[in-house]
Amino acid sequence: MIQVTRKDPKEPLENMLRRFARKVQQSGVIAVVKQAQYDEKPLSKRERRERAIIRKERKIQKIKKVRLS
Repeated sequence: MIQVTRKDPKEPLENMLRRFARKVQQSGVIAVVKQAQYDEKPLSKRERRERAIIRKERKIQKIKKVRLS
């Protein structure tokens, strides 16, 4: 857990916030969270093929809709 304390009682909040942001960035916490956010389980070959077919069908339907409009 990252903590930042005031150096003196008159230190502005903006300075503390800047120091906190710098510490968070240096610790690498944000990079780990972003990486985990998009992490997916590996798909089997069949599942990938099925999803590709669905994507292709949706794209064709979308194009047909635009042409009718």
